Amino acid sequence: MPVAEKKKYTELDYHSLEVGPQFQLIDGEKVMPPIFSLNHQLVNGKLFMLISQHLEKNGLGGLCLFYPVDVVLDEKNTFQPDLIYISNESKVELLYDRIHGAPDLVIETLSPATAYYDLIHKKDFYERYGVKEYLIIDPLSKNAEVYVLNDKQFILQQKEHQNGTITLNTLPGLQIDLQKLFS
Repeated sequence: MPVAEKKKYTELDYHSLEVGPQFQLIDGEKVMPPIFSLNHQLVNGKLFMLISQHLEKNGLGGLCLFYPVDVVLDEKNTFQPDLIYISNESKVELLYDRIHGAPDLVIETLSPATAYYDLIHKKDFYERYGVKEYLIIDPLSKNAEVYVLNDKQFILQQKEHQNGTITLNTLPGLQIDLQKLFS
């Protein structure tokens, strides 16, 4: 029996919907978001507060935005990361309802339904389009990984478990205490 070919979508299709899209475009395919757990939301809320307070306290400027914000990397890839940071020096194009280009920092908090995309597909696209730093938070195993772009390739810079502390090149001076983050 022949397999039906999946329809491929573009950014134009995505943004022409009458109601705001509740999916991501990953390599032209619609990927529906899961219903996130309370723990997932708590972790992201704490991260947003930590980063926002750090930016304000240290006068770093830039923007910290959280899900859902559309990050358009190309015609077939519009992602909605959990959190992003865009520095004042960034070359991204900020539009009314989306961002065109690679943020300086992308943070994805894994859930069982998104881990495959976050660890493989989205990571590859973030690398290809020049995201400087990619932080992956895993609330289930209580660990975190920081990837830094070096010569157009992500290099694992830091991997910490629940008692560790994460630092980020894109946000100098920020320390993320994983024990507090996961409590």
